[in-house]
Amino acid sequence: MNPQAPVYVRAEDDAWITAVYYRFHAWSGRRPFWAGLFTLLGGFPIAYFPYADLRLGNVSLAMATTGGAGALIIGVLLITLGLALWFQETIRVFAGVAAILLALVSIPVSNLGGFFIGFSLSMVGGALALAWAPGQPAAEQSMAEQPTAEQATAEQQPGAVALSKAEATADMGAQGIPGPRGTETAHASETTAHADGGRNSAG
Repeated sequence: MNPQAPVYVRAEDDAWITAVYYRFHAWSGRRPFWAGLFTLLGGFPIAYFPYADLRLGNVSLAMATTGGAGALIIGVLLITLGLALWFQETIRVFAGVAAILLALVSIPVSNLGGFFIGFSLSMVGGALALAWAPGQPAAEQSMAEQPTAEQATAEQQPGAVALSKAEATADMGAQGIPGPRGTETAHASETTAHADGGRNSAG
């Protein structure tokens, strides 16, 4: 879903097919449309192949199995889950898990999951249903992306460095007196005049 997509307002000179396209685009963007479509399409081969007959000239090959009723139930459930994803997007997690489980069960029950056609479509639809999440309106996104007052103050000062309290007081001594930093030595300004107890050595 693209929450920042502009809302379509039909103009007087727009063709009806343009209006239908944009209305459908807006409707499908607010729900897991592709997840429902793949799940819906996956149910048809699973339910169809156990009852199909293949004719080769005068020879008729029947692919019916003893699990024909189970295949029909799995196919109908997948079609129902696909429609539910379109009109009840709040159950997307349940529908996604159920579609994946039904696709796995269809392998031994319904001619290898409708010769892996229905199995593949149902697995993709279930995965898309689990991965789909409703979009956030553009106004809420802009509010969430605004920096806080502290971050704005720190960004306005070019030389400021954000430090925590522990890092800022790391160089403080035992009584709160700043001590020498790690790059400084205790006698960085020591010269020959201060050496040897403050006595100058002549010669």
